[in-house]
Amino acid sequence: MEYNAAENKSHRRYGVMQLKERLFRWVVKHRRPIIAFYAVVALACLFMRQFVGVNYDITSYLPDEAASTVALNTMGDEFKGDIPNCRVMVPDVSIAQALKYKHKIAKVNGVEDILWLDDAADIDQPLDTQDKDTVETYYKKGNALFTVTIDSKKQIEATDAIRDIVGDKGAITGAAMSNALATTSTENQISIITVAVIAIIWLILVITTTSWAEPILVLLGLGVSVFINWGTNLIFGEISFVTNSAGSILQVAIALDFSVFLLHRFNEERGNHGSTAEDMVQSCCKASVAVFSSGCTVCIGFIALAAMQFKIGPDLGLALAKGIAISLISVFTFVPSMFVQFDNFVRKTQHKPFIPSLGKFARFVLKICIPATIVILALVYPARVASTSQDITYYYGTSHIFGADTKLGQDMDKVKAVFGNSDTYVVLVPRGEVSQEQALSNELKALPQVKSIQSYVDVASPYIPQGMAEKSTLDLVEGKHYSRLVLTVTAPYEGPSTFKLVKKIRSIANKYYPGKAMLAGEGVSTTDLKDTITVDKGKVDLIAVVAVFVVLLLATKSISLPVILVLVIETSIWINFAAPLYTGMHEFFLAYLIVSSIQLGVAVDYGILIADRYREDRVTMHKREAMLETIQACTVPVLTSGSVLLISGFLIHAISSHGVLKQIGWFLGVGVSISLVAVLFALPGFLYILDGVIGTTTLKSHFLPKDANAPAATATVTAASAAASATGVATETATDTAVTGTSAQ
Repeated sequence: MEYNAAENKSHRRYGVMQLKERLFRWVVKHRRPIIAFYAVVALACLFMRQFVGVNYDITSYLPDEAASTVALNTMGDEFKGDIPNCRVMVPDVSIAQALKYKHKIAKVNGVEDILWLDDAADIDQPLDTQDKDTVETYYKKGNALFTVTIDSKKQIEATDAIRDIVGDKGAITGAAMSNALATTSTENQISIITVAVIAIIWLILVITTTSWAEPILVLLGLGVSVFINWGTNLIFGEISFVTNSAGSILQVAIALDFSVFLLHRFNEERGNHGSTAEDMVQSCCKASVAVFSSGCTVCIGFIALAAMQFKIGPDLGLALAKGIAISLISVFTFVPSMFVQFDNFVRKTQHKPFIPSLGKFARFVLKICIPATIVILALVYPARVASTSQDITYYYGTSHIFGADTKLGQDMDKVKAVFGNSDTYVVLVPRGEVSQEQALSNELKALPQVKSIQSYVDVASPYIPQGMAEKSTLDLVEGKHYSRLVLTVTAPYEGPSTFKLVKKIRSIANKYYPGKAMLAGEGVSTTDLKDTITVDKGKVDLIAVVAVFVVLLLATKSISLPVILVLVIETSIWINFAAPLYTGMHEFFLAYLIVSSIQLGVAVDYGILIADRYREDRVTMHKREAMLETIQACTVPVLTSGSVLLISGFLIHAISSHGVLKQIGWFLGVGVSISLVAVLFALPGFLYILDGVIGTTTLKSHFLPKDANAPAATATVTAASAAASATGVATETATDTAVTGTSAQ
């Protein structure tokens, strides 16, 4: 019975391997139709890409039930003009000249509304007799400040036209200008970054491979996957600027792992199985566990972003998860087909290896891996605490996307120098309750940050019947069901003071209109962004780690290996995001969410490759030899992929002027560097120290037992194995003898 059970298990293992071999032999056999199919689909998807829209407005990704989103939607239904999203300052002008500028700006295609001093005060009267705060909100020291509402679909054309009107001396700020600049500058910069990344990938692959053709084939495989992902983004209708700008680069850098892992395995198996096609079949079989497990963990890391309420998370997460899935399918179908089909081309372009033997490096790692493990263990708690510290300053909105070295940043400094911080909020309240609206307006005016209010009771006077008020005034402040109070506040677009002010205004409005008042504005949306993203952070982190742990558990069939891998990788992530606490860097929360997911996914790739190879080598070697062999076999593919990703990150940081993308690049470059050090130096230490635990807690580990000094249990296993071998030899000898005898007869 015991023999039958063992035989059944052996047959099942053999059956799985047979299934893999049949699948990959089918792929290799039908390589030409597969290559043609991918070429047609890639070209079709490249054409489809032009129909995919791109959204640069971060606040539009707030959840539908967010208070500011509900307020904006209600205001869109009730009033013609949207909330003001642009501020235009013209220096050294008189009242009459400012009015001329106002009329010119109002005629620009895309400008829905423009507010200035003449809408809030009587400019025919001496300004000295007017309310000082109201006057200085719009006109101060010869500088005119216009509050403009621009159609979200015409921001580029409108801001360009306004720039032509006000000239270089004028200043344009606000979300509309930020979105317009992000659209034009980011697309140009990403084109430059993409070309640079492709060149870097080619150069690194040339160094780490032994053929001039191999880098070309790898890049073709990556390119086809990216094209297919571009076109299939059409299922989303529209994607965010983050997905559009960084998604392709990240897909290439991450999916490169799969091709590199397979390529290096193919070069190891080359010439061992009788034909190039069979070499590739066996390479795919042996690399399948590491590559498939890596792909699944990366996909899960991105899918975890889909759990965010902040919809830019699902936008990026689903698009990248789809891209990685496409790359994963491609690496087991299109890439093997190409390498077999063009094997003669690869052989004819062989060159000498540029990388020397890694024996010395492997011995060096073995010497320092245990101290490196101790360092990682020592950093677990402090890195975790520092990375989640409340003392780190986060940016949630768009106000800090462009720095002082950009035109927008300089314009923001100009406006702030004259008028200080300023933003426009809109309070929506049920229409017709004039006395309550008056009381609300009075209490809001008492707030030191509120400079002026435009509402029915402030502009038309509460004592004038609504039917007698001017239509232009009513259209500004009265809708079918709601009245609106337009507040000019001296608050930055985001920050602790803004979050506190928004909370205060909401509290006052709800006092007069319990459960009915609504508040909108850039600072308000940023406040809701903060609340939404903060809740999302813990949820996404937990889902990603648990899901990755489960995948590792199933892939490795081990209890200890998932714990080791997650500990090493999470610690490297915490170290990466602990730095802002000590450097004083302001951190974009969006960059944190995106990079932490990417770093988790790619570092798991490297960890799986090393752990899986170590388990494979331990079946035939003792732990020291297995570790040396693992380091030599895995260092090149890990460094190939890791160096591309970290260089890509630093390139994005160096070239991009968009603050979020710039910081994504920085954290990506630093994070991957830390992960490489942790995986190449500390992880081997964990595997070496916990070798016995791993062997015990891993299903069907079959680790090579120790020598004569082994414990009794191990010795018994060894003796049993030897006996089984002897029995097998004896049986084979007897069979041979019988066959020989039969032949003789």
